[in-house]
Amino acid sequence: MEQNTVRHTFVVCAYKESPYLEKCIESLMKQTVESRIIVATSTPNGLISDTCEKYGLTLRVNEKHTGIAGDWNFAMEQADTELVTIAHQDDIYYPAYSESILKSYADDALIIFTDYAEIRNGKTVLANVNLRIKRILLFPLRISALQRSPFIRRRSLSLGNPICCPAVTYVRKNLPQPFFTEHFRSNVDWDAWERISKNKGRFVYIPKVLTGHRIHSGSETSATIEGSVRSGEDMEIFGRFWPPFVAGLINRFYVNSEKSNEL
Repeated sequence: MEQNTVRHTFVVCAYKESPYLEKCIESLMKQTVESRIIVATSTPNGLISDTCEKYGLTLRVNEKHTGIAGDWNFAMEQADTELVTIAHQDDIYYPAYSESILKSYADDALIIFTDYAEIRNGKTVLANVNLRIKRILLFPLRISALQRSPFIRRRSLSLGNPICCPAVTYVRKNLPQPFFTEHFRSNVDWDAWERISKNKGRFVYIPKVLTGHRIHSGSETSATIEGSVRSGEDMEIFGRFWPPFVAGLINRFYVNSEKSNEL
């Protein structure tokens, strides 16, 4: 791992007893450029503590758990670097993630994010219908000049959420704090992208697969789908872009995409 002045922190959001936590941490420790690694949790337990001790990582406990948004805001507050990635415990980060983030940094960046693969039943899926649609929606953001355009950013977000939350690095100085709002359970991230899409600055998109997002039945995304929470939240977000009738039509089609998060 190359030595450098550390400007980037991974804060791993650990929740309950994930069998994938250690794999996530190992992937962060294999980055080609050094980043700080901190673990944050609102559900302290022996597995999390033992894993932190094994890898010599600092553990921060959120005593005021108020849901996903609260946990993510707490995680972001634990870093003292300009760039912060909230690493999801079930996911993995390929070795060039940190290096690519730092190379793509722009002073006016709001968020920097990469393309991603899905991990299903232990196998890496580089392309499927869901991934192809998201890449099409994000295609305009491959062009640097368009990354500053609120119109282009909002068009990319208006037909669904194409940005994979675990793949995002936040440029804290350019974002409101706290960043996430507690109104949503499933669409905490999409809500955040929509709000800052109106702001000055860039959505820096790196069209390389540098994150592996795990799809499994125990994930929070799957839980919200099963509880029919997501459809109502999707409709609310679509309503920020479209008249009610159009938003309803789009949401009807979008519901089918939720099935891609089921095994």
